[in-house]
Amino acid sequence: MRWMVDGSGLNNDSKKGVLTYTQLRRTTYMVDRTHYCLYDTDVVDIPGHVPEQERRRSAGPIDTEGAYSRPSDTKGAYSGPSDRDGAVWFASRSARWRKAQLRFTVKAVQSRPIRPNSVSVPTSASRPKSRDGVRLFVGLPLDTVSDCNAVNHARAIAAGLKALKLLGVEGVELPIWWGVAEKEAMGKYEWSGYLAVADMVQKAGLKLHVSLCFHASKRPNIPLPKWVSQIGESEPSIFYTDLTGQQYKDCLSLAVDDITVLNGKTPVQVYREFCESFRSSFMPFMGSTITGISMGLGPDGELRYPSHHRQAKTSKIPGAGEFQCYDKNMLRLLKQHAEASGNPLWGLGGPHDASRYDESPNSSGFFKDHGGSWESPYANFFLSWYSNQLISHGNRLLSLASSTFGDSGATVYGKVPLMHSWYNTRSHPSELTAGFYNTTNRDGYDAVAEMFVKNSCKMILPGMDLSDEHQPHESLSSPESLLAQIRKACKKHGVYVSGENSSESGAPGGFEQIKKKLFGDDAVDDLFTYQRMGAYFFSPEHFPSFTQLVRNLIQPRLHLDDLPEEEEVTAASVVHNNSDTSVRVESAV
Repeated sequence: MRWMVDGSGLNNDSKKGVLTYTQLRRTTYMVDRTHYCLYDTDVVDIPGHVPEQERRRSAGPIDTEGAYSRPSDTKGAYSGPSDRDGAVWFASRSARWRKAQLRFTVKAVQSRPIRPNSVSVPTSASRPKSRDGVRLFVGLPLDTVSDCNAVNHARAIAAGLKALKLLGVEGVELPIWWGVAEKEAMGKYEWSGYLAVADMVQKAGLKLHVSLCFHASKRPNIPLPKWVSQIGESEPSIFYTDLTGQQYKDCLSLAVDDITVLNGKTPVQVYREFCESFRSSFMPFMGSTITGISMGLGPDGELRYPSHHRQAKTSKIPGAGEFQCYDKNMLRLLKQHAEASGNPLWGLGGPHDASRYDESPNSSGFFKDHGGSWESPYANFFLSWYSNQLISHGNRLLSLASSTFGDSGATVYGKVPLMHSWYNTRSHPSELTAGFYNTTNRDGYDAVAEMFVKNSCKMILPGMDLSDEHQPHESLSSPESLLAQIRKACKKHGVYVSGENSSESGAPGGFEQIKKKLFGDDAVDDLFTYQRMGAYFFSPEHFPSFTQLVRNLIQPRLHLDDLPEEEEVTAASVVHNNSDTSVRVESAV
């Protein structure tokens, strides 16, 4: 990796007392035997001066000798493109984006291949079988479209789309929020911002996977539609409720799916009309640009109860979570089920001896490994009912999506969570409270996979970047074992599995773990969505690693020695010129 700094890159601002220099870093990658180079310039503080940081990125070709060929300038040094050259600032109202101050521009230039005799491009027949159908997508920012239906940081996203296309990424994932598209009144849809993004993606030559989000988000703040929240103020039972009466107001309770609680309509009817309006409005993109649609199924779009929503942020070890069955509609369904089973007293509520959100499973009687009441006849009654309610909810929504989009040319997906904490206990408490009756004695995912195949839908599994070795020992967690179990159920029923990473900031060893899921014997079947585009995604600390992941996906059989070198060691020299205080640095890192 080569860094170049010279006098024209030096800035001595006597008014601010800041002395900075420009660092130029080369990152290479290859697509279809053509090598590309990204230049990353950082205005970095010289120690002892006022902190100031600005990052810029541009692209240029690699020359035939393996050295970089920087964009032309008049002073013999590169100091970054001007705004007139198409550079954009990643900036938004978010403090995280402002702090990053990432400036990005793309100028795709290609050159002839390096080492043409040593690089062998594998044919489709020679590539591992698991790679043939896997497509790589990147998630767009959650707030790509604002609540006013404007495209946030549009120029930055456009530049990012070009970079992803250049890398060889197939497409991007776009969250479409109920609280944005149907914000003001039921049946009043505003798709203009999302249509603009779809057009940008199409012009960039990428595919688009949309996620229909019928939940709210806290970071960034994207609430439910105003008219839904107003109904909730007068009728709070439309929301999930725990034992103490605390409500979860970021999505509707599944118990009201078929109850006319939304101005004379059921939530399922409202979801269907939303999907129909989306299909009609985006018909020019369906099947061509839009190839996949994820149906929101609950909190964070996942098929689960919000069992961990009140976990303390300072807690390093997640608790067991809490059952969410105490709104009046859930209690009504539980009572009906108990009476039908001949045990009316079992319908009064959930387990009385279950743990609280942040408590260890062994702190109460219900989840204890040995002697816990989770193995009692009452627990089997309750947990079966609780899980079946969730699966029925998923079936209703996936059936709705499948019937709406079945002939649109887009594949329907649903997301199942990875509740991996306490997996190495006998009772699996995190899964039980989330709605999956999965214990050491029972497979809770067989019925889930069966529901997916019934509706001809594909399953998305997050957490593909998580490894057992990096989990807190005290949590008895095993994301790898849980993924393997769910995959086994999907294989049994013929359900195609897609993957996602779980951490935008990068889980320890995340890229290595993702590679295992993409290239191993148990690789994902369909697509992998990397979450998510933003300031950190394009940062020097992250983007080179992502670039390497793409290269591995495109050319999985190439030996490391056949790939262009990303780090080159050269002689280092520092020259000080007192007359103009210039600094010249050539070094390798």
